[in-house]
Amino acid sequence: MAQPVPLGSRDRPLRDQVCEEIRNRIIDGRFAPGDRIVERELAAELAVSRVPVREALRTLRVEGFVEDVARRGVIVRRLERRDVEELFDVREALESLACRLAASKADARSLRALQRHLARADKALQGEDLHAVGKANGDFHDEIVRLADHHLLAGMLDPLQGRLHWLFRQVDDPEELCLEHTNLYEAIASGDPDRAADEAIRHIHHNRDTALRLLFGA
Repeated sequence: MAQPVPLGSRDRPLRDQVCEEIRNRIIDGRFAPGDRIVERELAAELAVSRVPVREALRTLRVEGFVEDVARRGVIVRRLERRDVEELFDVREALESLACRLAASKADARSLRALQRHLARADKALQGEDLHAVGKANGDFHDEIVRLADHHLLAGMLDPLQGRLHWLFRQVDDPEELCLEHTNLYEAIASGDPDRAADEAIRHIHHNRDTALRLLFGA
């Protein structure tokens, strides 16, 4: 009999831990588009009741990760090209603003936090751990939002974060992505909001082209 998958700290609501576990499996490809998510089986695997799994799936429906299909139940949603293009439209608007604000507020302590994420990504890249590279790069973007220190902006990004982290993984050249993040860090560290916003837009446009090509072809 398979051992249950341990969840994290019990200080967090169980539904949030289950939601994070399912979301991470979708983001890193363990649950692929079209895969069924069986509430009973997942509850047994995570050693929890079906209630937090049901609550987690409700959240993931709202986030756009799963959907209900007749005679199949809950499946991982397959994003259409328009879905991805619209996500990038919103990401460009909000993330360029976040980088602009971050550049205007950056101090030595916050810049060190960004540097740590860059160093983690570089170490993972040297070790050819692509999962860890993706995690570090996602954390780098999250750190920029924290540095921006804008409550309304953070609130608007929060329901999109899961899908944005999924987009961050749609790359075929992680070394180039890490270089782009270094350039973005330098733009923020310069304290020039216009430079930071322009660098963010360049980065997002390149990521957009790559993601569309990987997901939908030329």
